[in-house]
Amino acid sequence: MSINNISFSLLHYDPKSTSLLLSPTTTSATASATAAAAAATSDHNCTSSLFLSIPNRSISLSGSPFRVSDSSCSRLSVLKPCPPPNLPNCSRCSWDCKLIKNPLQLLNECGSNHRQVSEQGCQGDILGFLHNFLKWGIEVEWDEEEDSFFSSCKQCQASNGICGFNSSEPTKPFVCFPTQTRISPPRIHQLSPNSIAVLSIIFLSICMSVVISIATVIFLYRRNSLPPEEDPTIVFLHRHRSASLLPPEFTYEELDSSTNHFDPKRKIGDGGFGSVYLGQVYDGRIVAVKYLHKHHPTTAAGAKAFSTKSFCNEILILSSIHHPNLVKLHGYCSDPRGLLLVYDYVPNGTLADHLHGTKSLYRKGSLKWQVRLDIALQTAMAIEYLHFSVVPPIVHRDVTSSNIFVERDMRVKVGDFGLSRILLCSGTASSNGNSGCVWTGPQGTPGYLDPDYYSSFLLTEKSDIYSLGVVLLELITGMKAVDQKREKREMALADLAVSKIQMGLLNQVVDAVLVVDGEAMEGVHAVAELAFRCVAVEKDDRPDAREVVAELRRVRSLGRGVGGMVRPSNSSSVVPDGIELGLTNA
Repeated sequence: MSINNISFSLLHYDPKSTSLLLSPTTTSATASATAAAAAATSDHNCTSSLFLSIPNRSISLSGSPFRVSDSSCSRLSVLKPCPPPNLPNCSRCSWDCKLIKNPLQLLNECGSNHRQVSEQGCQGDILGFLHNFLKWGIEVEWDEEEDSFFSSCKQCQASNGICGFNSSEPTKPFVCFPTQTRISPPRIHQLSPNSIAVLSIIFLSICMSVVISIATVIFLYRRNSLPPEEDPTIVFLHRHRSASLLPPEFTYEELDSSTNHFDPKRKIGDGGFGSVYLGQVYDGRIVAVKYLHKHHPTTAAGAKAFSTKSFCNEILILSSIHHPNLVKLHGYCSDPRGLLLVYDYVPNGTLADHLHGTKSLYRKGSLKWQVRLDIALQTAMAIEYLHFSVVPPIVHRDVTSSNIFVERDMRVKVGDFGLSRILLCSGTASSNGNSGCVWTGPQGTPGYLDPDYYSSFLLTEKSDIYSLGVVLLELITGMKAVDQKREKREMALADLAVSKIQMGLLNQVVDAVLVVDGEAMEGVHAVAELAFRCVAVEKDDRPDAREVVAELRRVRSLGRGVGGMVRPSNSSSVVPDGIELGLTNA
């Protein structure tokens, strides 16, 4: 589409939402015009001329039924050059200089609603970042009330018509089709009812003959030949999900090459059932490759079975859900040499690294209260999506600070779905009021494991709420969920924090970084009260994910009210409700 003389490609559109992803498009004619303009203005040596996706002026959606979403503006608002900024000759490359000094000028609508905020981290190549930002698409919201085409559509529907357009006309004007035109095309009326019945019988007979013939050939082939040996993992996946909906399958050789033969220097993480390596696949994408050791000589048989189950579980779940705060699965590989999963590479470590890491790269003092609050809200929105927007709901079962991955701009993505379960019986409340009916052995990370689930073996969405409450306490206190250096009765952070809150001694455990910030303490006390409710021993006393999100948004609005500038959450993207998984309880 073309908006204000700038052409855009539509990268993504979901009919259930009003959100679109648009990317500026450069045709050969546009590229020639841009080059001619650059030559005429002596800007042919400017850096932005090398990035054809960056227009030579600010992108404006005024006069169209679209507006730039808050999430896109937010990403630019936290972007700043590393000091001192590497500026070109500003007299010749004025547009480059403006973008480097204030990236918000790229989107005209953002300049009036957002102001650039100081954020940790900086970007050495602002123009390169903007090039990638436009390449992956600007999120815009569609306003039906501002669309003249659909204003006519409402009048058409009011008279029981069907909205459409004349495809044979160059301008494709709006056309209102009468309802009976769609139901009863003219050519049907030209046939008598008897003719239609005869043609239907002939058509059905031909179809039945074809189906019987194909079934006979398949039966004879299978009876006279042995079936080829298939990987049982792939058989399991194909049995539970249509192969066309699975993510791409990589070969072992591709992933072995992408990680330099699983070079130990490229190892970026270690888990109980495998390791994570940094890789670069054939199309140039940087990814994280998780290697589950299927046939490790020291692995017990039970562990191998769990590893395979975890592998299948992550593929089935992650291939069916999509949310900006959930890690994306790009593909998998099932091979006798190992099971491998290919994820987004999130380059800024985990929340645990930032709160408890010993490296200078992750300094706890750099996490200001506004950033911690935004991380808490984005994590809660991801859990809310799993519990309320997916049908049947999903319980993550391992929400920890080590499974919350941090982007360079401090957005977060929740990952590691190996322990996740699908609540197939959700919606049929049991006698004691539980919303789910999955009875299973308790599994999870010590310090985050729901005590009610541990004692009853009954898994519900409230188990995730308990784990989320522990993460909130980590953000408030800066302490680990479990620390053996503390006294036995205070070894678990939930026990320590609850005791202090009950005695009115919360300030004794609040992170010293936050105590210095007087304006933050009101929000700290509000989030501490929310965390106190989340880690209640009885699951029925805990709020659900929607309540948690609502309360965190309220606290964030209070932060704005007292003058604190809180970075808008990227998770405000519209997520379609009621996504059907159609999975069995793997």
